[in-house]
Amino acid sequence: MGNRRIRRKNKIRKIIRIIILLIIVYILFRISYGFYKENKIRLVEGRYESKLEKNVEKTTKTITKKEYIPEDYLGFKVAARLIIPTIELETNILEEYTEEGMDICASKFWGTEPNEIGNFCIVGHNYNKENMFSNLINLNIGDEIYLIDNKNGKITYTIFDIYKVKPQNTSPLDQNTAGKRIITLITCVNYSNNRLIVQAVEN
Repeated sequence: MGNRRIRRKNKIRKIIRIIILLIIVYILFRISYGFYKENKIRLVEGRYESKLEKNVEKTTKTITKKEYIPEDYLGFKVAARLIIPTIELETNILEEYTEEGMDICASKFWGTEPNEIGNFCIVGHNYNKENMFSNLINLNIGDEIYLIDNKNGKITYTIFDIYKVKPQNTSPLDQNTAGKRIITLITCVNYSNNRLIVQAVEN
């Protein structure tokens, strides 16, 4: 009986060790994959050379059925609603950029009004919350983004560029879009040492 009990305890210990080892391997894999995703995105130094003309051919206006968004969210005025199916993100975009509002959800940072000609720039924290921008790093060129506002309805955009810049680099805010509708998503990466930029153009 004693030997059987000892063997059983040893077997349980081995199973526990295997489980712990698998957990460690999984954590290391997730960390490595995160570094891989961040490092494969190029860091643009100085002036950003737009890929808009290179990667996107002639665009056509694609306003779908009218959808309405709430005028305010938790006491803040709402400009638009952003939906990115690839990363299961759906969030309101606040009309004004404030520190208080940024703790609630993404906000308009610069540029034209939503779904108008120009560059509608949206900033969001890299918080691990369902309506924040922590998963932008998992997006790829070609993924679709939907932007809804109460004037133009729902418009579909396609990602044409993903890159990183230093915080002082303001070139992603450029409003020269050759007459096209552009969305620019901005969040922090590398412990706020860089900004991740995701840009999409209307289909």
